[in-house]
Amino acid sequence: MKIKAFLISLMVITITTLSAQEKPVQWNLTNCIDYALKNNIQIQKSKISLEQTTVATKQAKAQLFPNLSASVNQNLSNSPFLVDNGTASSYSGSYGINSSLMLFDGGKTLKNIRQQKLLEEMGQLNVQYSQKSIQFSILQSYLQILYAAESVNIDSATVEVSKFQFERGTSLLKAGSISKVDLAKLESQYSSDKYLLVAAKNALETRKLSMKQLLELTVADQLNIELPTLNDIDILKPLPVLQSVYATSLNVMPQLKSGKLNMQVASLETEKAKAGYLPKINLNASVGTSNNSLSTYNFGKQLQNQFNEGIGVSVSIPIFTNRSTKSAIETSKLNEKTTQLSLQETEKSLLTEIESAYQDAVSAQSQYVAATEKVKALQTSYDLIEQQFNLGLKNTLELLTEKNNLLSAKQSMIQAKYLSIMNVQMLNIYQDLPLEIK
Repeated sequence: MKIKAFLISLMVITITTLSAQEKPVQWNLTNCIDYALKNNIQIQKSKISLEQTTVATKQAKAQLFPNLSASVNQNLSNSPFLVDNGTASSYSGSYGINSSLMLFDGGKTLKNIRQQKLLEEMGQLNVQYSQKSIQFSILQSYLQILYAAESVNIDSATVEVSKFQFERGTSLLKAGSISKVDLAKLESQYSSDKYLLVAAKNALETRKLSMKQLLELTVADQLNIELPTLNDIDILKPLPVLQSVYATSLNVMPQLKSGKLNMQVASLETEKAKAGYLPKINLNASVGTSNNSLSTYNFGKQLQNQFNEGIGVSVSIPIFTNRSTKSAIETSKLNEKTTQLSLQETEKSLLTEIESAYQDAVSAQSQYVAATEKVKALQTSYDLIEQQFNLGLKNTLELLTEKNNLLSAKQSMIQAKYLSIMNVQMLNIYQDLPLEIK
């Protein structure tokens, strides 16, 4: 028993270790996406839907083959008023095997098979669409975490500066260089900066929680995001030509491929409806036998004597169908128009998304360049004012105003920075290019 308990414990430890090894210690964009593609629930559901479509395709193909069924019937009858022959009850049995094969149905079965194959391809494209969607979500969440983390760093540095200025102000007050009002302003700014730091840390944790939900991680799982070192080359990457991005997306984005296949499915549905005007021909075959207790022959002899075989052809010709076939054809043709409009709508929606991402990328890069220059200028200005404040040449209000301007400029710069990166990477997704942030 001890050995068995030891082996079970060892298996549990091994499984736990393997499970832990599947999750990286440091999460970057690449392994976040890879992990989500394997574990995200929506993607798994789309894969199950694909398997269901595959089963439906197999079922459609099976309709080309004959069916086969067997039947056994046992009956007991009682005739209490027929007593002249001394027999009031009897039993009988019948046994048979039946088969039928569809010979002609206007091509409806073959078209249904083609239709199911198209639906299966659409299922595969739906999986790809789910994967693209999770890539968009992971990209946005990852960059939001990087933005929040850098905001924490900026606010932390600001708190350190505010703490130093408050302590410096205390010394200046003792020396009589500033008033209590000025010191109170420095203390208030110090408290305000600490509050902003707490809010930034909370925002960072909220962004991490969103990422954990996308990755389907548990409460016990730790999410340590790798913070890459990004330079201007990463932020100000040359943008591709807008028309080229859109032309490529028309050929690679799964929702467009799916829309084109859906038009073919709708066309086949119309052809299937037209098959309702054509006759249906089936080949039927059967073998059977029976027995009865009133017979003078034994059971085996009865089965031999009653054995029969049959084969026949049945033809069903539609003459009047209460307009059902005509209505089905008209409905299918209307559905064809709807699918065509849906494809056009998808193309327009995609164009709008690409144009927005492209324009946002252009705007963010321009804003980043301007914000970087502004930060440099404000940093120089702030350093000079801080030196003058320490010498008593500038008052507290001027110092705090310049510091807040610098903080605002830094926040604008990192916002433009990550918006630029995000929109450039989004353009890569539209072109089916890999995502890389290093």
